[in-house]
Amino acid sequence: MPGTNEGVAEGSNTEPSASLYQTVSQFGYSAAGTALATPQRGPRRPRWLSVLLGALLPIALVVAWQVISASGLVPAYRLPTPISVWQAAIDLAQRGLLFTDIGISTQRVLLGFAFGAIAGLIVGSVIGLSRWASLVLSPTLGGFRAVPSLAWVPLLILYLGINEDSKVILITIGAFFPVFTTLYLGLRHVDRNLVEAARAFGLNGIRLLTTVQLPAVVPALFSGLRLALAQSWLFLVAAELIASSMGLGFLLIDSQNNGRVDRMLLTIVLLALLGKTTDALLGLAERWLGKRWR
Repeated sequence: MPGTNEGVAEGSNTEPSASLYQTVSQFGYSAAGTALATPQRGPRRPRWLSVLLGALLPIALVVAWQVISASGLVPAYRLPTPISVWQAAIDLAQRGLLFTDIGISTQRVLLGFAFGAIAGLIVGSVIGLSRWASLVLSPTLGGFRAVPSLAWVPLLILYLGINEDSKVILITIGAFFPVFTTLYLGLRHVDRNLVEAARAFGLNGIRLLTTVQLPAVVPALFSGLRLALAQSWLFLVAAELIASSMGLGFLLIDSQNNGRVDRMLLTIVLLALLGKTTDALLGLAERWLGKRWR
Protein backbone atom coordinates (compact mmCIF):
# COMPACT_ATOMS: atom_id res chain seq x y z
CA MET A 1 0.00 0.00 0.00
CA PRO A 2 1.67 3.24 -1.13
CA GLY A 3 0.25 5.38 1.63
CA THR A 4 1.52 3.05 4.32
CA ASN A 5 5.01 2.80 2.89
CA GLU A 6 5.30 6.56 2.59
CA GLY A 7 4.20 7.02 6.17
CA VAL A 8 6.80 4.53 7.41
CA ALA A 9 9.50 6.13 5.32
CA GLU A 10 8.69 9.57 6.67
CA GLY A 11 8.78 8.24 10.22
CA SER A 12 12.12 6.57 9.55
CA ASN A 13 13.65 9.84 8.43
CA THR A 14 12.64 11.61 11.58
CA GLU A 15 12.79 9.19 14.52
CA PRO A 16 13.65 5.64 13.42
CA SER A 17 15.30 4.69 16.69
CA ALA A 18 12.29 5.70 18.78
CA SER A 19 9.58 4.00 16.75
CA LEU A 20 11.12 1.11 14.85
CA TYR A 21 10.45 -1.64 17.34
CA GLN A 22 6.86 -0.47 17.80
CA THR A 23 6.39 -0.06 14.02
CA VAL A 24 7.50 -3.61 13.26
CA SER A 25 5.31 -4.95 16.06
CA GLN A 26 2.28 -3.16 14.60
CA PHE A 27 2.56 -5.33 11.48
CA GLY A 28 1.85 -8.41 13.61
CA TYR A 29 5.26 -9.86 14.40
CA SER A 30 7.09 -10.30 17.67
CA ALA A 31 10.84 -10.50 18.29
CA ALA A 32 10.64 -14.27 17.97
CA GLY A 33 9.06 -14.01 14.53
CA THR A 34 5.57 -15.19 15.46
CA ALA A 35 2.27 -13.42 15.10
CA LEU A 36 1.38 -11.28 18.07
CA ALA A 37 -1.77 -12.26 19.91
CA THR A 38 -3.82 -9.90 22.01
CA PRO A 39 -3.12 -10.85 25.65
CA GLN A 40 -6.12 -12.05 27.59
CA ARG A 41 -5.93 -10.75 31.13
CA GLY A 42 -8.28 -11.50 33.95
CA PRO A 43 -9.33 -9.06 36.66
CA ARG A 44 -6.36 -7.37 38.28
CA ARG A 45 -5.58 -8.52 41.81
CA PRO A 46 -5.35 -5.73 44.42
CA ARG A 47 -1.83 -4.90 45.50
CA TRP A 48 -2.56 -5.44 49.19
CA LEU A 49 -3.87 -8.92 48.43
CA SER A 50 -0.68 -9.84 46.57
CA VAL A 51 1.41 -8.66 49.53
CA LEU A 52 -0.77 -10.59 51.96
CA LEU A 53 -0.58 -13.81 49.95
CA GLY A 54 3.19 -13.48 49.63
CA ALA A 55 3.54 -13.00 53.39
CA LEU A 56 1.49 -16.07 54.36
CA LEU A 57 4.27 -18.63 53.98
CA PRO A 58 6.98 -16.62 55.84
CA ILE A 59 4.53 -15.98 58.70
CA ALA A 60 3.62 -19.68 58.81
CA LEU A 61 7.29 -20.65 58.89
CA VAL A 62 8.02 -18.26 61.78
CA VAL A 63 5.01 -19.58 63.73
CA ALA A 64 6.09 -23.19 63.14
CA TRP A 65 9.65 -22.25 64.15
CA GLN A 66 8.38 -20.72 67.40
CA VAL A 67 6.17 -23.71 68.19
CA ILE A 68 8.92 -26.26 67.56
CA SER A 69 11.49 -24.27 69.58
CA ALA A 70 9.18 -23.58 72.51
CA SER A 71 7.85 -27.15 72.70
CA GLY A 72 11.31 -28.62 73.25
CA LEU A 73 11.15 -30.93 70.25
CA VAL A 74 14.51 -29.47 69.24
CA PRO A 75 16.94 -28.29 71.94
CA ALA A 76 17.39 -24.53 72.21
CA TYR A 77 21.11 -24.76 71.50
CA ARG A 78 20.24 -26.30 68.12
CA LEU A 79 17.20 -24.17 67.23
CA PRO A 80 16.87 -20.90 69.19
CA THR A 81 13.46 -19.23 69.21
CA PRO A 82 12.70 -16.30 66.86
CA ILE A 83 12.75 -14.05 69.95
CA SER A 84 16.33 -15.16 70.72
CA VAL A 85 17.35 -14.36 67.15
CA TRP A 86 15.71 -10.93 67.42
CA GLN A 87 17.57 -10.29 70.69
CA ALA A 88 20.84 -11.27 68.99
CA ALA A 89 20.09 -8.68 66.29
CA ILE A 90 19.44 -6.00 68.92
CA ASP A 91 22.67 -6.89 70.72
CA LEU A 92 24.75 -6.61 67.55
CA ALA A 93 23.02 -3.35 66.58
CA GLN A 94 23.70 -1.80 69.99
CA ARG A 95 27.36 -2.72 69.66
CA GLY A 96 27.50 -1.05 66.25
CA LEU A 97 28.29 -4.27 64.38
CA LEU A 98 25.06 -5.27 62.67
CA PHE A 99 24.57 -2.34 60.31
CA THR A 100 28.29 -2.18 59.59
CA ASP A 101 28.25 -5.83 58.45
CA ILE A 102 25.11 -5.25 56.39
CA GLY A 103 26.57 -2.14 54.73
CA ILE A 104 29.91 -3.78 53.92
CA SER A 105 28.29 -6.89 52.41
CA THR A 106 25.74 -4.88 50.42
CA GLN A 107 28.50 -2.67 49.01
CA ARG A 108 30.52 -5.70 47.94
CA VAL A 109 27.52 -7.35 46.30
CA LEU A 110 26.40 -4.23 44.42
CA LEU A 111 29.91 -3.47 43.15
CA GLY A 112 30.53 -7.04 42.04
CA PHE A 113 27.09 -7.30 40.47
CA ALA A 114 27.53 -4.03 38.57
CA PHE A 115 30.95 -4.99 37.19
CA GLY A 116 29.81 -8.51 36.32
CA ALA A 117 26.60 -7.32 34.66
CA ILE A 118 28.42 -4.74 32.53
CA ALA A 119 31.02 -7.29 31.45
CA GLY A 120 28.27 -9.82 30.73
CA LEU A 121 26.38 -7.29 28.62
CA ILE A 122 29.45 -6.44 26.56
CA VAL A 123 30.71 -9.99 26.03
CA GLY A 124 27.21 -11.41 25.54
CA SER A 125 26.44 -8.77 22.92
CA VAL A 126 29.68 -9.41 21.03
CA ILE A 127 29.29 -13.20 21.00
CA GLY A 128 25.54 -13.05 20.38
CA LEU A 129 25.94 -10.84 17.31
CA SER A 130 29.13 -12.32 15.84
CA ARG A 131 29.30 -15.93 14.69
CA TRP A 132 33.11 -15.78 14.58
CA ALA A 133 33.30 -14.47 18.15
CA SER A 134 30.92 -17.25 19.21
CA LEU A 135 33.10 -19.93 17.61
CA VAL A 136 36.28 -18.55 19.17
CA LEU A 137 35.12 -17.54 22.67
CA SER A 138 32.12 -19.70 23.59
CA PRO A 139 34.01 -22.97 24.32
CA THR A 140 36.50 -21.25 26.62
CA LEU A 141 33.85 -19.27 28.50
CA GLY A 142 31.76 -22.42 28.85
CA GLY A 143 34.73 -24.12 30.51
CA PHE A 144 35.30 -21.24 32.94
CA ARG A 145 31.59 -21.22 33.79
CA ALA A 146 31.91 -24.76 35.14
CA VAL A 147 34.65 -23.82 37.64
CA PRO A 148 33.29 -23.76 41.25
CA SER A 149 33.43 -20.42 43.03
CA LEU A 150 35.78 -21.56 45.80
CA ALA A 151 38.33 -22.69 43.22
CA TRP A 152 39.03 -19.03 42.39
CA VAL A 153 39.80 -18.06 46.00
CA PRO A 154 43.45 -19.26 46.17
CA LEU A 155 44.30 -17.58 42.84
CA LEU A 156 42.69 -14.31 43.87
CA ILE A 157 44.64 -14.31 47.13
CA LEU A 158 47.86 -15.09 45.24
CA TYR A 159 47.45 -12.40 42.59
CA LEU A 160 45.51 -9.68 44.41
CA GLY A 161 46.29 -10.31 48.07
CA ILE A 162 43.91 -10.23 51.00
CA ASN A 163 42.02 -7.02 50.32
CA GLU A 164 38.71 -5.69 49.05
CA ASP A 165 39.59 -6.15 45.37
CA SER A 166 39.77 -9.93 45.60
CA LYS A 167 36.33 -10.14 47.20
CA VAL A 168 34.64 -7.85 44.67
CA ILE A 169 36.24 -9.67 41.73
CA LEU A 170 35.03 -13.05 43.01
CA ILE A 171 31.47 -11.68 43.14
CA THR A 172 32.01 -10.17 39.68
CA ILE A 173 32.87 -13.62 38.34
CA GLY A 174 29.66 -15.01 39.84
CA ALA A 175 27.53 -12.24 38.31
CA PHE A 176 29.12 -12.36 34.86
CA PHE A 177 28.07 -15.77 33.60
CA PRO A 178 24.26 -15.59 34.06
CA VAL A 179 24.10 -12.24 32.23
CA PHE A 180 26.44 -13.38 29.49
CA THR A 181 24.60 -16.68 28.93
CA THR A 182 21.05 -15.34 28.80
CA LEU A 183 21.94 -12.33 26.65
CA TYR A 184 24.02 -14.41 24.25
CA LEU A 185 21.26 -16.99 23.77
CA GLY A 186 18.57 -14.31 23.55
CA LEU A 187 20.36 -12.38 20.82
CA ARG A 188 20.90 -15.57 18.83
CA HIS A 189 17.12 -16.07 18.68
CA VAL A 190 16.03 -12.54 17.71
CA ASP A 191 13.94 -12.74 14.54
CA ARG A 192 15.99 -12.06 11.41
CA ASN A 193 13.07 -10.25 9.77
CA LEU A 194 13.06 -7.76 12.65
CA VAL A 195 16.79 -7.14 12.23
CA GLU A 196 16.49 -6.74 8.47
CA ALA A 197 13.64 -4.26 8.93
CA ALA A 198 15.88 -2.27 11.30
CA ARG A 199 18.70 -2.21 8.79
CA ALA A 200 16.25 -0.98 6.16
CA PHE A 201 15.67 2.01 8.46
CA GLY A 202 19.41 2.66 8.38
CA LEU A 203 20.29 1.24 11.81
CA ASN A 204 23.54 -0.66 12.29
CA GLY A 205 26.04 -1.48 15.02
CA ILE A 206 25.39 0.00 18.45
CA ARG A 207 22.16 1.76 17.35
CA LEU A 208 20.77 -1.51 16.01
CA LEU A 209 21.67 -3.28 19.26
CA THR A 210 20.21 -0.67 21.62
CA THR A 211 17.14 0.19 19.53
CA VAL A 212 15.96 -3.21 18.32
CA GLN A 213 17.90 -6.20 19.55
CA LEU A 214 18.13 -5.41 23.27
CA PRO A 215 14.44 -4.40 23.52
CA ALA A 216 13.60 -7.72 21.83
CA VAL A 217 15.36 -9.70 24.58
CA VAL A 218 14.41 -7.64 27.64
CA PRO A 219 12.67 -10.57 29.44
CA ALA A 220 15.65 -12.88 28.87
CA LEU A 221 18.11 -10.15 29.83
CA PHE A 222 16.39 -9.41 33.12
CA SER A 223 16.12 -13.12 33.88
CA GLY A 224 19.89 -13.21 33.57
CA LEU A 225 20.30 -10.09 35.70
CA ARG A 226 18.12 -11.52 38.45
CA LEU A 227 20.02 -14.80 38.40
CA ALA A 228 23.27 -12.80 38.50
CA LEU A 229 22.07 -10.84 41.52
CA ALA A 230 21.14 -14.03 43.36
CA GLN A 231 24.50 -15.51 42.39
CA SER A 232 26.23 -12.41 43.75
CA TRP A 233 24.74 -12.98 47.19
CA LEU A 234 25.77 -16.65 46.99
CA PHE A 235 29.33 -15.71 46.07
CA LEU A 236 29.41 -13.18 48.91
CA VAL A 237 29.92 -15.87 51.54
CA ALA A 238 32.74 -17.41 49.50
CA ALA A 239 34.24 -13.94 48.99
CA GLU A 240 34.16 -13.18 52.69
CA LEU A 241 36.04 -16.39 53.39
CA ILE A 242 39.08 -14.48 52.12
CA ALA A 243 40.27 -13.36 55.56
CA SER A 244 37.38 -10.95 56.15
CA SER A 245 36.87 -9.21 59.45
CA MET A 246 33.51 -7.64 58.53
CA GLY A 247 30.42 -8.55 56.56
CA LEU A 248 27.54 -11.00 56.79
CA GLY A 249 29.66 -13.86 55.47
CA PHE A 250 32.20 -13.20 58.22
CA LEU A 251 29.39 -13.00 60.79
CA LEU A 252 28.06 -16.36 59.63
CA ILE A 253 31.44 -18.08 59.83
CA ASP A 254 32.38 -16.41 63.12
CA SER A 255 29.04 -17.46 64.63
CA GLN A 256 29.65 -21.04 63.51
CA ASN A 257 33.10 -21.06 65.12
CA ASN A 258 31.68 -19.70 68.39
CA GLY A 259 28.58 -21.90 68.47
CA ARG A 260 26.18 -18.92 68.20
CA VAL A 261 23.29 -20.56 66.37
CA ASP A 262 21.09 -17.52 67.01
CA ARG A 263 23.50 -15.30 65.07
CA MET A 264 23.80 -17.89 62.32
CA LEU A 265 20.03 -17.90 61.86
CA LEU A 266 20.00 -14.10 62.01
CA THR A 267 22.57 -13.93 59.22
CA ILE A 268 20.55 -16.32 57.05
CA VAL A 269 17.39 -14.25 57.58
CA LEU A 270 19.25 -11.03 56.75
CA LEU A 271 20.70 -12.52 53.56
CA ALA A 272 17.21 -13.65 52.52
CA LEU A 273 15.72 -10.20 53.19
CA LEU A 274 18.51 -8.33 51.42
CA GLY A 275 18.42 -10.69 48.46
CA LYS A 276 14.66 -10.32 48.10
CA THR A 277 14.82 -6.53 48.45
CA THR A 278 17.46 -6.12 45.75
CA ASP A 279 15.59 -8.55 43.49
CA ALA A 280 12.39 -6.51 43.93
CA LEU A 281 14.25 -3.31 42.98
CA LEU A 282 15.53 -5.05 39.85
CA GLY A 283 11.96 -6.10 39.09
CA LEU A 284 10.87 -2.45 39.23
CA ALA A 285 13.62 -1.56 36.77
CA GLU A 286 12.43 -4.36 34.48
CA ARG A 287 8.86 -3.04 34.49
CA TRP A 288 10.07 0.51 33.82
CA LEU A 289 12.18 -0.56 30.86
CA GLY A 290 9.39 -2.80 29.59
CA LYS A 291 7.01 0.20 29.49
CA ARG A 292 9.62 2.39 27.82
CA TRP A 293 10.39 -0.14 25.08
CA ARG A 294 6.83 -1.43 24.62
